[in-house]
Amino acid sequence: QVQLVESGGGLVQLGGSLRLSCAASGILFSRYAMGWYRQAPGKQRDSVASISRLGTKIYADSVKGRFTISRDNAKNTMYLQMDSLKLEDTGVYYCDARNSNENYWGQGTQVTVSS
Repeated sequence: QVQLVESGGGLVQLGGSLRLSCAASGILFSRYAMGWYRQAPGKQRDSVASISRLGTKIYADSVKGRFTISRDNAKNTMYLQMDSLKLEDTGVYYCDARNSNENYWGQGTQVTVSS
């Protein structure tokens, strides 16, 4: 059974930092590209950052220079370090794992940035 479990969300003040984790089980983690998505209230789910099997990273323009995606294949875990958080970073953050045949999603973790 494939599971992606996000953690690390919470309430943080404007300008603060959070580190999200996505722990995967039931898949050969190193063979999947991984990504973080964000869904704000009333909006669609958008890509925030992704990391390929080989470690190539892509970021949404809105988070470049503030967020850092990484993965630890030995721990089957992906991370998202979020710094200099803005109000518009508020939303539910989901992780996904995908290859050419499959796509799996976690249940999401809430991030709320307050002023």
